[in-house]
Amino acid sequence: MMKVCHLSSVHFRYDTRILLKECISLRKNGYEVHLVVADGKGDEIFDGVHIHDVGKPKSMLNRFTKTTKAVYHKGFALDANIYHFHDTELIPVGLRLVKKGKKVIYDSHEDLPREIMSKEYIPGFLRKPVSVLVELYEDLAVKKFDFVITATPHIRKRFAKLNKATMDVNNYPLLSELNTETTDWANKKNEVCYVGNITQIRGLEQVIDAMELLKGIRLNLAGSFAPNTFKENLERRKGWEKTNFLGQIDRSEVKRVLRDSQVGIVTFLPAGNHTHSQPNKLFEYMAQGIPLVASNFDLWKDIIEKVDCGICIDPKDPVEISKAIKVFLDDKASAQRMGENGRNAVLNTYNWKPEEKKLLGIYAKLET
Repeated sequence: MMKVCHLSSVHFRYDTRILLKECISLRKNGYEVHLVVADGKGDEIFDGVHIHDVGKPKSMLNRFTKTTKAVYHKGFALDANIYHFHDTELIPVGLRLVKKGKKVIYDSHEDLPREIMSKEYIPGFLRKPVSVLVELYEDLAVKKFDFVITATPHIRKRFAKLNKATMDVNNYPLLSELNTETTDWANKKNEVCYVGNITQIRGLEQVIDAMELLKGIRLNLAGSFAPNTFKENLERRKGWEKTNFLGQIDRSEVKRVLRDSQVGIVTFLPAGNHTHSQPNKLFEYMAQGIPLVASNFDLWKDIIEKVDCGICIDPKDPVEISKAIKVFLDDKASAQRMGENGRNAVLNTYNWKPEEKKLLGIYAKLET
């Protein structure tokens, strides 16, 4: 049996892309699958995938030094046929495995050089030089890997110029998470929702300000704040009085929130790599059959307007956000129609099944 080992020093073990999609797809198709993580939760076997924990790092510096070394040693000891790593900070680990004669896949989840430009923990005057250095390093390294997988076509275009063995495996929803029940719009609450990381660059200040302009409507807000002090910023805004803050919730609770809500909000600001990203929540809202209020980025507009499943607005403008929400709350027939359009699009196009075929095809090539 072909043994494969996924490596991450950053992601939580139950990461949707890494574990629930890629690792489990491989395991179901005959591979012995191992996943090395650093979350401090201990070793376990999850749905046939062997999870190995090297311990949670005590600091970011510790993660970049001791944790990456621990991930390498644990992974190399497993003596896998194929290694598949998910974090830019593990590039040295990938290169070391290549030197050991192993076949190595680099899975790039984000356009990191552009993302660095909006990282709040990096001082503003350092972001540009750090971004340039990271891009140079990535560009040199990807030429040496056996395959490069990217989470979006935009990232694929960047790396395909450097390594012909590059393919996008999009982060579309699992069909098992598709809402197959008929949505009972008559019993939905006057609620809208945002689920995900709660940060300034994801436009949550503008969303909270938009809530102030709406009457009789509440926002279900689920996720964790980054940084924690950002919560104090939102709590000072008048729209916070109309917010149900739910904290970090599990996937079953996310489904309940989406079932109760009439609109899914994904109004990222045009910062970092947002304009070229394909956020999971965009498709998860669609999968649950609720319409979207989304940023008017060209890529997002192409999807949303083609499918006719939402309204695209200027994410910097709370008035536009509030007006779009009100359209759906005032016209439930349109909300239901657009929600069903989104769900059908996920069922027929934007789902994990065709992406799984790409992943298996990549592994089949590396086996030869």
